[in-house]
Amino acid sequence: MALLDVAFGLYAHFVGDELDDATQERMQQRAEMLRREMTRLWQEVERMNQEQRNQEQSGFSWASLLLSALQHWQFWAVAAVLVLLFGLCWWLRKRSHEPEREEESSCNNVEEEKHGEENNDANDPGRHFEHPRQRRVRKRDRDREAVKNLVQKFIDLFNRDVFNTWYPVLENAIEVGSAFEGWSPYEHDIPFCLLVPLKPPRGHIFHLEPRPSWPARNFCIHVELVCTCEVEQPAGETRCFLHGPEEEQSRKEGPSILDDLCTDSCLDVQKTAEWFKKMVRRCWKDLPESATHRLMPVYSERSCKFRVLTQDWEKRFFVELMFGVQEGDSDLFLSNQCVEAAYTPRTLWPETYAVAEMKFFRHIVSQAQGDTCHLRCLKLCARHLLDREFYTYIMKTVVMHLLTTMPLSRWRKRNFLERMEDIAEHLQSSLLERCFNHFFIGNANVPEEINLPLGLRTAEPFNLCQLLDYENARIDFEFVLSELRGLLMYGH
Repeated sequence: MALLDVAFGLYAHFVGDELDDATQERMQQRAEMLRREMTRLWQEVERMNQEQRNQEQSGFSWASLLLSALQHWQFWAVAAVLVLLFGLCWWLRKRSHEPEREEESSCNNVEEEKHGEENNDANDPGRHFEHPRQRRVRKRDRDREAVKNLVQKFIDLFNRDVFNTWYPVLENAIEVGSAFEGWSPYEHDIPFCLLVPLKPPRGHIFHLEPRPSWPARNFCIHVELVCTCEVEQPAGETRCFLHGPEEEQSRKEGPSILDDLCTDSCLDVQKTAEWFKKMVRRCWKDLPESATHRLMPVYSERSCKFRVLTQDWEKRFFVELMFGVQEGDSDLFLSNQCVEAAYTPRTLWPETYAVAEMKFFRHIVSQAQGDTCHLRCLKLCARHLLDREFYTYIMKTVVMHLLTTMPLSRWRKRNFLERMEDIAEHLQSSLLERCFNHFFIGNANVPEEINLPLGLRTAEPFNLCQLLDYENARIDFEFVLSELRGLLMYGH
């Protein structure tokens, strides 16, 4: 009986540590019921033992043997119940940690890069005993590292080929998008997006000219020649080709950014995308990965997308290369990425906030030290909007607004259901008011760590509904709301 008391004490301890108050109370009630039942069974065993002793005194040896066997059976039954009880404690403890593991891994990936993980996995015998969700998380982390390394190899080869030419110079890629922010709604074929900043070739400058094309901020990128006669040239580079006759002739006869990548001296998004695709195909042959993998281009007019497959055509990962020009020293870029709901001419470059958004999520993780449920909330909401990129962006905007209007202490993992209710209420009220304000434009709550152009925080708020077909959006978001309410009410 003392062993039973210890078992139930441990059970209550495990439950009390890991579950919320309501669940703890229910489980303690169940534990008390089991305690009473075990006490009754134990009393029954004692009664039968007493009967056995009485029968032994009466001389019934055959009945004594039968009761002895029954006593052993009762003992093993009690032992089996104890084993099941300890198993239940272990399962509850394991289940309470599982939903948080994927978010914690993604948050850690936002905070720091992991080195040598793939080699370590190969030597880790414990990987064979991991939960399937843990294996998926580890695979995503490995894929993120593999994609970053692959893109960096492409950039190195790009710059080698365009060195001392009239083509743009590529800077190191910046990881952006849901896969690197830690909330990708995709379970398979996850798109890994990286932004590659462009620098003008020598003797050229990019002049950014804003266009009056609201409700979206679009720019025209003029490519202009500049005199470099009085500028000290790095070793290996030629003199000013604007005034030098030999260099001018070389520029006119050879390939150049103005002739190949521009339309009327404006950088052309589609021509630049085609140039990226051509360079990717050419450089792929020089990479060691080409010996063990296949490169499959994915059609896109304004972007460079491709899949990397194994030799037997098994999917490995899906990569999208964005490219753009930085606005001064801010965290905003003019990129090839267009708004889903709006037509964008090929010489207009929309403003993208992808880098600023990545910095925002890093800021949240650093302030909350990882103990938040915001990534899990966002992932769950976005899962109902797959392949609707702009709607997903609006949902992301809703969550970012809530993260800055309520303390992070209310975004702990134990507050998951309450925050999901807040998201649903905010989404419903925004639909009724037809107002989804942009997070960065006219928002004084944007963290100071994010570098925005002068005046953007104090500008008039921009309503994203101007880019929507409202009726279609209302139908889609009401479906999402019904799904979220069902999840909150019934848990499925």
